[in-house]
Amino acid sequence: MATDTVTFEIDGRVIRDLNGNGQLDPYEDPRLPVEERVDDLLARMTLEEKAGLMFHPPVFVGPEGELADDTPEVVTERHLNHFNLYFTPDARATAEWHNRLQRLAEGTRLGIPVTISSDPRHSFDENPATSWASGSFSQWPEPIGLGAIGDEELVRRFGEIARQEYRAVGIHVALHPMADVATEPRWARILGTFGEDFDLVGRLTAAYIKGFQGDELGPTSVACMTKHFPGGGPQADGEDPHFPYGKDQVYPGGRFEEHLRPFESALAAGTAQIMPYYGRPIGTELEPVGFGYNREVVTDMLRGRFGFDGVVCTDWNLVSDRPMPDGSVWEAKAWGVEGLDAAERVVKIVEAGCDQFGGETLPELVVELVRAGRISESRIDESARRLLRDKFRLGLFDDPYVDPDAAAALCGNAEFRAAGAEAQRRAIVLIANDGLLPLKDGARIYVDGLSAEAAAAYGEVVESPADADAAIVFRNAPFEPRTATFIESVFHAGSLEFPAEEHEALVELARTVPTVFVVHLERPAILTELAEAGAALLGSFGASPDAILDVVFGRFPPGGKLPFELPSSMAAAESQLSDVPCDSESPLYPLGHGLTYGA
Repeated sequence: MATDTVTFEIDGRVIRDLNGNGQLDPYEDPRLPVEERVDDLLARMTLEEKAGLMFHPPVFVGPEGELADDTPEVVTERHLNHFNLYFTPDARATAEWHNRLQRLAEGTRLGIPVTISSDPRHSFDENPATSWASGSFSQWPEPIGLGAIGDEELVRRFGEIARQEYRAVGIHVALHPMADVATEPRWARILGTFGEDFDLVGRLTAAYIKGFQGDELGPTSVACMTKHFPGGGPQADGEDPHFPYGKDQVYPGGRFEEHLRPFESALAAGTAQIMPYYGRPIGTELEPVGFGYNREVVTDMLRGRFGFDGVVCTDWNLVSDRPMPDGSVWEAKAWGVEGLDAAERVVKIVEAGCDQFGGETLPELVVELVRAGRISESRIDESARRLLRDKFRLGLFDDPYVDPDAAAALCGNAEFRAAGAEAQRRAIVLIANDGLLPLKDGARIYVDGLSAEAAAAYGEVVESPADADAAIVFRNAPFEPRTATFIESVFHAGSLEFPAEEHEALVELARTVPTVFVVHLERPAILTELAEAGAALLGSFGASPDAILDVVFGRFPPGGKLPFELPSSMAAAESQLSDVPCDSESPLYPLGHGLTYGA
């Protein structure tokens, strides 16, 4: 406990005097029930302090693990104490930064500790639209790869490892898992889901939450903010509601209720928090406004029908436009309520039943709305109570500090890295094989898209396909680059077909030499002609070159199963129904397909 605060020692326990009044107040006493502590603290808080709880903006780490320039003002003067951690240094520096931030918060009037959240940080690949680089942490396949493995025990084990690494550096809330079902093959966020099978998605979501939270939320847990209620998969034309052209969620197959099923599993597993998606429902009886604005969805359905009394945090920037690094402006995702001003948007979100505004920093506006009588303070108290409850359950009031030395030793340790490396291999799907695989050690190989240095440990790397026994070609699943804004450029959306010139070159290579095609299936790519022309076809889901080559050369047996079907053509992908699983005409390979060697 690295603290400058006065402490008491009672019954062998060190207890902090967070408000510095020389007395042991109920909210400071870890021996009392959480609700009693919340009652006491809430009664002591000003309206400004309560409003500060309701905002959850990004936070950045300084170059040497120092606090960013604006952090002291935001914490001490604007009373914010929930932050979404963006780019980070190594584990030690992140832990040191976290402790500096907690010491800053400890010096505020009531000493309310900071809660730090994060998007996923454990995938081998980095996509700023969905996850951060793993850095010091162990490296695993994307969630869609966990879906390809389909093993609940493995997913729970992943959650347990990720929980330890998160808590070691001071991360308390996981802005995941995604319980969305990948029924629209063009959607850019499929890689963050567990796939297209409603039942499997539900089971893996529950296992994931149990891994991160444990059987109940406590001082060693990471709280899960499961998203995106009531299911973000059924996107019109596969476009994403981060952008105005993707604001609509549609249910032409009438499957709205089925998309709720994985969230029921998440609630049964005890998820602490829920995030509604940006999209607005079209063609249903619900109000056609973004789910974070939608009282029928948040209050009537989530809180009423399903009985959820945990934190509901909106997705990021529903109220305010956001400047981007390239000078562009990412407009607020106020779908269906674009004509409302900021104050009206805040009122509607609060009235919908949300507790917290993701990505926003507007506490003064909430205070102004309460004083003007447009929001009651009792309604603010409801949200403050839920937010404080989780801080207490996570043990942050009792000791929020971490040990930088322990963080450096634990994060990415050999055991955790080995578990992640094995999962990368287990996720790889052998889709087709004419008998070429496994390749023999020492084979002459031509590589394209993979590290020649890595390949040299398996065979003789040659410079020309004509000199090779086999070619190994790695590609990411195709997409249509969009460059109007920075944020659009990191969303892999649009066509699932390789551009004609690249496609022709790949087919021509396969005619020259037996070719193994390995495709990172972040979306269900159109691979019909590659499957016909190639000698073998594999799908990966976030894997190192060594992981891929181990499977290609038979050092690790393929065992993954497709977590979605592979459409046979773009026409088939475009004609399927966005909310219905596995309904494209004549799929190339079905959900659950996967071969192994010797079978």
